[in-house]
Amino acid sequence: MDVANIAKPESGSYRSILKSTSLIGGASVLNILIGMVRIKFVAVLLGPTGVGLLGMYAQITALITTITGMGISSSGVRQVAEAVGSGDDERVARTVITLRRTAGLTGGLGLLVMVVFAVPLARLTFGNTDYAWTIAVLGITLLAGAIAAGQGCIINGTRRIGDLARISVIGALNGTLISIPCFYLWGEAGIVPSLILSSMAALATSWWFARRVPVKAITLPWRDSTGEARQLLSLGISFMGAGLALTLSNYLIRVVMLRQFDLADVGIYQAAFSLSGILVGFVLGAMGADYYPRLTAVANDNASVHRMVNEQSQISILLALPGLAAMMIFAPLIIEIFYAATFETAVPILRWCILGILGRVYAWPLSYVLVAKGTGRLFLILETFFAFLHLGMVFLFIQLWGLPGAGVAFLVLYLTYTVAMLCAVHHLTTGSWNSNTLRLTLYSVIVMVLLMLNCTYVSQFYLAWTVNILFLFGSSYFCFYSLSDRTGITLNSLLAKVGIK
Repeated sequence: MDVANIAKPESGSYRSILKSTSLIGGASVLNILIGMVRIKFVAVLLGPTGVGLLGMYAQITALITTITGMGISSSGVRQVAEAVGSGDDERVARTVITLRRTAGLTGGLGLLVMVVFAVPLARLTFGNTDYAWTIAVLGITLLAGAIAAGQGCIINGTRRIGDLARISVIGALNGTLISIPCFYLWGEAGIVPSLILSSMAALATSWWFARRVPVKAITLPWRDSTGEARQLLSLGISFMGAGLALTLSNYLIRVVMLRQFDLADVGIYQAAFSLSGILVGFVLGAMGADYYPRLTAVANDNASVHRMVNEQSQISILLALPGLAAMMIFAPLIIEIFYAATFETAVPILRWCILGILGRVYAWPLSYVLVAKGTGRLFLILETFFAFLHLGMVFLFIQLWGLPGAGVAFLVLYLTYTVAMLCAVHHLTTGSWNSNTLRLTLYSVIVMVLLMLNCTYVSQFYLAWTVNILFLFGSSYFCFYSLSDRTGITLNSLLAKVGIK
């Protein structure tokens, strides 16, 4: 594809997206480096079974968090962003106070549910009650997490991107420094203490940064929070329903796999699934941190929505493609570095999941339109349908192809999800992707599919690696100069900034 043939929209918007993505990206790079250390220790000290157990605990807490959280981690960002956009300092203060109160109440509810339903959850998940006590104790993480999420909504809604990046890095560092001693001293028994201590550290970090957000000092009686809370929860319930469908399907996917295989195989799948999005996490994270609040502010202006969707989509593809191409090529090495040689069977699953993540890069800028416009019912219907479609496909495909079938299901999910989001956005705004976005999408699909075929079926070492390197360097060159064309940022200007030129 010829870069010169791509039309040049205004570079300011692209540069703003790139700047916010770079802040999140810098944090993501540090998170990856920190995470490499943590994951390596988890893999070595706990093995595939320990990784599987850790993943099951994560799915249980995510499920209950979604049910009791009432969707305020999503609706809260929208409420704060709308209040800030109004320019009314008192409205901002009312929203912030109500958000903090609601987050505390939903967190307390989450703790209560974990304690009361610990035995049924243990039976449903593991087929016995051996883990009931640990599930009950993990309720502490739900209380801490809900309060921290509320603080995060305030920071996100006010678009303090730098603080979000700092919180992300500090959270990864705290999690690593806490987890490694726990796993080293107590093995699998250290998983629950590490999760509790990490959640408390995350709460402290979020409080430290949220208190720096300037909020007008007002007195708001609890009864006066009712109206604001009703608005917060009305949209939040739709988010909760969509999130519940997603987390429930993810939980049931692991339960199905645990019945079909064993805990070590679930750990293999968890390893591949977690790694697949690690290098593009900064792109996806920036959408929630910067793109979502900006999109909310212009949600009633369809022309602005179209422009922002295409700008975000193009920048996201150009930033994600080189990382995904590198992961596709070096999948065996990445598995060994992050985990261990005992996880080698995760390589084919990882490669299928990488293609699925590319679909996620396409779909997410579109899906945020539904959220920004407040179309809770449509969002709920689509998210629920695709969550359980994923579950059904996993169940079917693992019967056909074994463990790699779960990776195939993830790819098929995002192929169909992207098409559905294109249709939904067109229905809401009478438009979606422009020709430039379509061209970039087609280019990235061709690159990644050819790399997948080459890595999977070409057995001659020198031929396979020659093709891999040509594709990697070619696509990286194309992406860099396409970004330069859109943003006006050149290699010379980058070198000058760091003092090399």
